[in-house]
Formats: sequence, C-alpha cells, structure tokens
Amino acid sequence: MSETTGPLKRTPFYDIHVAAGAKMVSFAGFEMPIQYPGGITAEHNAVRTGCGVFDVSHMGEFLITGPQAIDFVTYVTSNDVAALAVGQVHYSAILTEQGTFVDDCLVYRYADFLMMVVNGSNKDKDFAHISRYLSRFDCKLTDVSDDIGLLAVQGPKAQEILQALTPYRLDDIKYYWFTETTVAGIPMTLSRTGYTGEDGFELYHDAKYSTQLWKALMDTGRITPTALGCRDSLRLEMGMALYGNDIDDTVTPLEAGLAWLVKMKKGDFVGRAALEAQKAAGVPKKLVGFTFTEKAIPRHGYPVFVNGAPSGVVMSGVMSPSVGVGLGTAYVPTAHAKEGNTLEVEIRGKRVLGTITGFPFWKKGTVKR
Repeated sequence: MSETTGPLKRTPFYDIHVAAGAKMVSFAGFEMPIQYPGGITAEHNAVRTGCGVFDVSHMGEFLITGPQAIDFVTYVTSNDVAALAVGQVHYSAILTEQGTFVDDCLVYRYADFLMMVVNGSNKDKDFAHISRYLSRFDCKLTDVSDDIGLLAVQGPKAQEILQALTPYRLDDIKYYWFTETTVAGIPMTLSRTGYTGEDGFELYHDAKYSTQLWKALMDTGRITPTALGCRDSLRLEMGMALYGNDIDDTVTPLEAGLAWLVKMKKGDFVGRAALEAQKAAGVPKKLVGFTFTEKAIPRHGYPVFVNGAPSGVVMSGVMSPSVGVGLGTAYVPTAHAKEGNTLEVEIRGKRVLGTITGFPFWKKGTVKR
C-alpha cells in the first residue's frame, strides 16, 4: 500500500466502511479500507467463489471532448484509440518521452466523448503530463474524478446478482465493453471489466447516489464487502500489473511484458521513438512470474538473484490463497526469462529458490474473455 503525505481524501463510501469495522489505511491520497473484520483471505475467497464488491472511487476519471478527442488520446496513450468501437474499452499506457510508464489506464469510447480512467495516486501527475500536449489538438480535457463514485462487483456470481437490479441484458455486455443503463434505478456506466480475473462489472455513477447504490447491493444478501488487501492478492494471482510495484517510470511496456499495449502502426505517440530504439537495440530485461516450492513469502523489495548475480528486487509478492504457494514478480535478464528457469529470493539472509512460470498463476478464473 502506498503512503501519501498531507490531508487524506475520503470516497463517498467512507462512512460505510467505518461502520462496517473496516481497517482504514492511507492509499493514493485517500483513507481506504484494507480489510474488513472477516479478513483478507475470506474476502479473496468470496470473490473467487461468489461475489465481492470493492470501493474503487479513488480512481481518477478524465473526460475528453471535442473534434480531435480521439486524435489527442491516441497521441498521449500507447494503444490504438481509433480502433475502439462505441461502447468498447481498452487497457493502455501513458508514457514518458523515454518510453517508460507515467501510468497505466483504461480508455472508454462513448458516442461523443472519451473517458480515461487512471490510478488515483497518479491522477494529478497524469493530468499535468497529458495536458502538455493538449494545445496541439482541438479538444477539451476535464478532470471529473471528484464527481464519480465507482464500485467493482466481482466474482462468478456477479452477473446473476446484478441482473436482478438492472433492466439491461448483461449477457449482451462482452468483456471490455460497457453500456449506459441503470442499476437499482440509478443511472450509470456499467462495464464488464475488473482487476480480479473473475467475471464482474464496474459501476461508474454520480457520487450523490453512492450510499443508495451500496445499500441496494448489500440488500441482495449475496455480496461480500471486499477491500484493498484481497484486491492485491487477486490481481497478482492473475499476473496483472500494479503501478508502483511492477511498472513505473523506470520501465517500458516492452520490459513489463505489455508490448501488446503498444500499437506502432497507428502513427506517432508519446514515447514511440524511445520504444522503437529499445526494440532495435534489444530489450534488456523482462518481468516474469515465479513460484516457490518451499513455504516462504516473497515480499516487495526482497533482493533477487539470477545465476548468483543480483537482478533487482521482488516487485510484487504474496502467499497465494488460491494457488496455495508463495508467488511473485521480478525483472530478470531477457535471455533468462523462460518458463522453467530459476531465480533466488533473499529472505532474512537465506536464498529461497523460485521457478519462473507463465501468467496467470491462477488459471481457473471465470472472466468472460
């Protein structure tokens, strides 16, 4: 969890979390729940087997309007925005001129505008960064983060439970698509996206309806409140990157195993020249997943060794509730980044052997690709 100095903000669900006995921590400039009284493992398992709900209202949302909105977002992100159909979402990257990550993001294409969804801890930095290029395009960029509440309803039973609360046929929303509809009578953008590897939806709504929406979800009696602790273990089991751990402004998408986010054929974009140069010279390192066979937990920051030589540190690590072993991510020399190869993690002075494996670690997720 990232610590932020200065006064902390609160999401529209803050009072609900406190009343439920959640342990609150500083995260992305907000007071956020890291776990509820039942514990992280119970919340994790609820999402894998049933349905959980996460408050992710700390995320940032930018609206881009105007004749050249698509051209602008195409230039400041790495994926091909023009290839999106109306009602479609994609995962993308905001890059520096050096080709490294400013942030990762989602881009939503509506009929007459775009929405970028960014990490809450990076919101102001992201807005300032992409604003530098705004004068080149005929469009307007607006930060609407404070007006939007956001819940993620995740798990194999998410569709069944939500269907009773919305008139829209949820079977018609494909993975990484969205619609504008109502849930419990509340207008919102409902997208089939998430960060857990299970089927699920994200509910963007006017923050004035947040308390009403939470009550409607809880009144089903079938949804478990879930928090940041299990969100991290769920996403890591799927090999999904976390900004500040697996990716940051020192690594490129080519190094992070996210080359598929980079669409060179679309034309120029921020960071393109640097990525072309890196690709031509050879990518020096790659992010890999690894697992332990002995009982040990790789923690963020633990030293990593490849063939006896230092190879950075553990980027993300956890004792996996679903897989049942310690697993994590690390950057290793590209030549060594093959499944079956080994590395070592130093834990309290002892080196523990890890085996490089492919993503995802958890292969039984119900996400509907």
